[in-house]
Amino acid sequence: MDADLVFKALADRSRRELLDRLHARSGQTLSELCARLEITRQAVTKHLEILEQANLVVSVRRGREKLHYLNPVPIGDIAERWMSKYDRNRVAALAALKKGLENEH
Repeated sequence: MDADLVFKALADRSRRELLDRLHARSGQTLSELCARLEITRQAVTKHLEILEQANLVVSVRRGREKLHYLNPVPIGDIAERWMSKYDRNRVAALAALKKGLENEH
């Protein structure tokens, strides 16, 4: 996984919105993804290319249609690498607090 590509892809609000749409319903066409967006079809295509380069979106051809699917694995990898290690201390502190409060009663 190239974390720099993932972070670059996630840095843009329009791309995050596309990911949210694919999270809600994966397997959408370009036309479906363009619906109700305030950016051009060409801009959506460019955003999808960046998301594909980051492996956040996978495209599959079905006849003349190209379906876009969310790939959550790179986001999970980032969460594991960059976020969970900071969460461990907080979880341990909460567990110690809970144990301490239970011992008081």
